[in-house]
Amino acid sequence: MSDKSENGWGVARDAAALHRASMVWDNHAGFAYQRASDLEELSRWARSGVDYLSLNAGYDVMPWTLAVEALSQYRHWVRAHGDMMVEVDTVEDVHRAKRESKIAVAYDLEGMDALNGDVGMVDVYYKLGVRQMLFAYNRNNLAGSGCHDEDIGLTPFGRDVIREMNRVGMVVDCSHTGYRTSMEAMEESAAPVIFSHSNARCLCDHERNIHDDQIVACAATGGVVGVTGVGCFLGPEGATVAHLVEHIDHMVSLVGPEHVGIGLDAVLEDEEPVSDLSHHRDYWPESQYPSENLSTSGYIPPEALPQVTEKLLERGYKDWDVRAILGENFLRIASRVWRRA
Repeated sequence: MSDKSENGWGVARDAAALHRASMVWDNHAGFAYQRASDLEELSRWARSGVDYLSLNAGYDVMPWTLAVEALSQYRHWVRAHGDMMVEVDTVEDVHRAKRESKIAVAYDLEGMDALNGDVGMVDVYYKLGVRQMLFAYNRNNLAGSGCHDEDIGLTPFGRDVIREMNRVGMVVDCSHTGYRTSMEAMEESAAPVIFSHSNARCLCDHERNIHDDQIVACAATGGVVGVTGVGCFLGPEGATVAHLVEHIDHMVSLVGPEHVGIGLDAVLEDEEPVSDLSHHRDYWPESQYPSENLSTSGYIPPEALPQVTEKLLERGYKDWDVRAILGENFLRIASRVWRRA
């Protein structure tokens, strides 16, 4: 075993080699849009070996028009930095970014308020680079229920949106969604469904996490659950790689390594997540997000991803299974669902 310092990631040589060779896919970054220049921090993901990143372009807490503004600004910024980024249209763009040692960037929406009640906006957002969208951000909306609200299930509008998402090639995402709504969505969709960033509730009893039968139902659609690095969804020690790997282990034991991935939901270093929580408390109820813990739960940063690779190898995972979890599984979903815009 070599000196861990020689590869720059502080992990063993075999782990570093596998991480570098793998398609590393972070299926959700929880940036709260403020300015396009924030994306300068994407170099952190690139240095951590990430090949593909889905950026949050909007969520139900904010006006839907801000999502359009964010997409406009982000797309312009990414195109202007083509020396380090590739804006994603097709799966081939992801492969090209990997070959060119660049980071492939696509976008996601957290909640269908971004549609402003118009199913036709699904196609518009897809053409703007949005490749996945979840139903509701914690609270109910026109499409269905959030995980911190009365679970009324999938609405007729939500069913119409799923059909349109299936048609255009946008991935149906059930993170932040109520139990009944998620189960009905997985029945309704003709394409694989994902949880982009959700952990196992049996390991950490938080309403944002998902039950074992939701994990199994997701796998039955051909889908993938992305474990997330938000401390309060991980366990008593908060944002630790050990907890993250425990959630991976649990999901693998249920559905196999081919249905597990990663969506860290990491935020920018200069963002202050407590601000939104304190001003929109209905989206983050006190019972689930105690005030005294708002600034201490933390996030697993992208710099920890090589450690995840190392820990999986130490636990006896085969190289191919590690590669699947790091990114090949979400790549499979994209290859099956996305269409050319």
